[in-house]
Amino acid sequence: MLYILETCIRLILACLLGGIVGYEREHRNRPAGFRTHILVCVGSALVMITSEYIFKKFSSLTDIDPTRLGAQVISGIGFLGAGTIVREKFNVRGLTTAASLWAVSCIGLAVGIGFYEGAVISTFFVYLILMLLKKMEERIGERKYYKNVIVELKNTTEDGKNDIIIKITNIFSKYDVLIKNMEHFHSEEKNGDTIIKFMLKPPHSFSLEDIAIDLCNIEGVYRVYEE
Repeated sequence: MLYILETCIRLILACLLGGIVGYEREHRNRPAGFRTHILVCVGSALVMITSEYIFKKFSSLTDIDPTRLGAQVISGIGFLGAGTIVREKFNVRGLTTAASLWAVSCIGLAVGIGFYEGAVISTFFVYLILMLLKKMEERIGERKYYKNVIVELKNTTEDGKNDIIIKITNIFSKYDVLIKNMEHFHSEEKNGDTIIKFMLKPPHSFSLEDIAIDLCNIEGVYRVYEE
C-alpha cells in the first residue's frame, strides 16, 4: 500500500513539474505545449518507476541495470523534439521547445526514481531560463543594433514574391545591410497581401529613408517601415 501511495505521489509530482514548464511554452504558442510536456514528464517518471520495480523484483535472480530503460528515454525523446523543429527558408523554429522537452524527460526520470530535490530544483531553473533569458536575448539583440524592417507586398504569385524578395535582398546588400532573419506571412486584413519582416544588422551609417526609396521602386512593394 505504501509503495502504491509513493508511486501516485511521484506521478502527480511529475505531472505538476512538467505542467510548469509546459505552461510557459503554451503561453508562447509553441508547437509542444502544456499537455505535451506533462505527458513526456509523466511517461518518463513511469519508465523509472517501472525500472525500479523490475530491479527490486528480479535483482536477486539476475544482474539487472535499473538505468537501462531511462537511458532509452533520454535518447528516444529526440523523435518528439524533432517534430517541434520547423524550418521555413531562413527561419528555424522550435529548438528551445525541443530542448525543454528533453529537459522535462530528464525531470520525469528524476521524479520516477525518487530524486525529488533534483527534479524540483531543475524545474525551477528550466522555468527561469525560459522566462527570464528570453528577455535577456532580446536585450542582447538590441545591443547589437538589430533593426526590424517591415516590407509590404501587393497580393502576387509565389514566383512573383520570390523575385521581389531577391530584389529586396540585393538592395540590402548594396547598402551593406546584413539580413539576420526573415519571415513572411499573408495578411487577412489586407486581402491576402504579403508582409515580410526583416531583422537587419545595418552598418554604422544607416538611413532607412534612402533604402525605402529604392525598395518602393520595386514593382509590387507598396510600403516600407521600421517596426
